[in-house]
Parts: sequence; structure tokens; C-alpha cells
Amino acid sequence: MGLDSSVGIAFAKSQLAAGQKLPTQGNVLISVRDADKPAVLPLARRLLDLGFSILATSGTAAYLAEHNVECTMVNKISQGRPHLLDKVRDNQIHWIINTSMGSRTTEDSYTIRRSALDYHLPYTTTTSGALSMVQALETVCEKEIQVKAIQEYF
Repeated sequence: MGLDSSVGIAFAKSQLAAGQKLPTQGNVLISVRDADKPAVLPLARRLLDLGFSILATSGTAAYLAEHNVECTMVNKISQGRPHLLDKVRDNQIHWIINTSMGSRTTEDSYTIRRSALDYHLPYTTTTSGALSMVQALETVCEKEIQVKAIQEYF
């Protein structure tokens, strides 16, 4: 549970309580299904504003580039090496945003999730979850996380 007067800080606290470290810099891998591409576009821009670099799989990279969002294309697992798991293993990815649909992408997503767990990387499977994480990162850049007794909030 995360509690704060700021939604961003409350979400950051919830993630920290769950043992999830919040990345403050580095590379974010974005690989989303077609239906989620419009929703991830403003998030990618906000991540760039925060100083992150974007890595994206081919379809997502094409969509982002089409909308003037700077990113680097990385291969899916099924597209051959070097692929996104190689980047994870080499500590070149610091957060993963991945939504999937279909049997092949679900299989790849399982492998990506497993590697995120193994390497202790934040992993977001919905655009709404990614939005909450971006809000948390933006707020943490502006405000310090403080601890208060629950009675101080009520």
C-alpha cells in the first residue's frame, strides 16, 4: 500500500513496498500491441523528458518514429540475436513496458516477464500501469518521498 497526498508519490511508495525499484535513468523497453500504441505515445514523450532513452520492438519503434519520438529498435526474441533478452542480460534495460495479445506474443511475453523477475526489473503489462509509473517518476523528481504515520493523513 502506498499512501500520500500526491498520487505519484503514493504509487511510488506502493512499488517500493512491493520490492520494486523505481528507475530514475536509463533505457525503457517498450513493446506494445497495436491497440496500445496511441496510449503509449505520450508516455514515451514524457519518459524522454525525464531523461530516459527508449528501446522498442519493430512495430512499436515504427509507430513512435512515425510520430517523431526518438527510439532505438531492438529485436524481439523470435527475430534473432541480438534481441531484447540480450539487452536485459547486459543490464541495458531498466524498465519494461510490454502488452501482448496472441499466442506467439504471449509466449514471448512470458519469457520477458521471467527475465524481468530474474534481473529485478520493473515490468508493466498495461498502459494504465505505465502511466502510473511515469506519474510516480515525475513526482519523485520534484518531491522527496516522506514517511508519516497513517494518523497524519486522517
